[in-house]
Amino acid sequence: MTTWTDRVGIPSRFVFACLQFLRFGCLELVSCLFPAFLFAGLAISKYVDLPIARYDALLIYCLGLTLLFWLVRLETWREVAVIFGFHLIGLGLELFKVRVGSWQYPGDAVTKIAGVPLFAGFMYAAVGSYLCQAWRRFDLRVSNYRPFLTTIFAVLIYANFFTHQWLPDLRIPIALGLLIVLRRTWVFFTVGVRRYRMPLAVSFALIGFFLWIAENAGTFLDAWNYPDQVNVWHLVHPAKFGAWSLLVSMSFVLVASVKSLEGRLYHRGTAATVEIAPQHHDANHADG
Repeated sequence: MTTWTDRVGIPSRFVFACLQFLRFGCLELVSCLFPAFLFAGLAISKYVDLPIARYDALLIYCLGLTLLFWLVRLETWREVAVIFGFHLIGLGLELFKVRVGSWQYPGDAVTKIAGVPLFAGFMYAAVGSYLCQAWRRFDLRVSNYRPFLTTIFAVLIYANFFTHQWLPDLRIPIALGLLIVLRRTWVFFTVGVRRYRMPLAVSFALIGFFLWIAENAGTFLDAWNYPDQVNVWHLVHPAKFGAWSLLVSMSFVLVASVKSLEGRLYHRGTAATVEIAPQHHDANHADG
């Protein structure tokens, strides 16, 4: 049957690809609701005079957002719990990094501890919210996942952000090790009626890239500054893209833990969201 696209000389496959891209973009936008509202708050608080300190207002705003998302069932209570976990982990990293002078938060606030406003943890929580939303909306499934080794490397990545101040920076060896662990791990996702897949490591890199863009937006809005941005703003160093890609692996492990509590992560069958990689002898048997 001839379609109108064929009559005007536009291949149907091209039209379908464009529609799929639009569907993908819409799903991503909905998954990014919490980060989008967070950056809207950053923008408004930069240009609008507030009756209280900016960081105090942002903390109240982010707490309200979290409550609203739970009330309207955009997030489950377990997802709210993991977002709170992201907040604590991020806050711990922020306290250390500000203390050693990696970056700073301009402006005073009642809710500022050791130079770090409590709202800062919500910037990490926004990553957790995105992963939880995307997992559900894209109907994510992960194959050949190695939870123990992936968790070990996620912990090493987080620890290295602290230890590299005194010990050699091991992020490259750790990243290479993580790539080896994830070399056969794929993430499957649905857009419209089609099922797609990509290497899990590639998804970490893509998310890390967009987090680097978000970090540029955050520093432009004076949410925080690097030492070389105090007098004049410019792009955050591209090396931060790699750092964010590594942190995403830790984020994935935390969200995966929530999904396991929901009883759908490690179970086998059609309801499973993750298929654990077989043991070594099973893999050899399959290859044979």
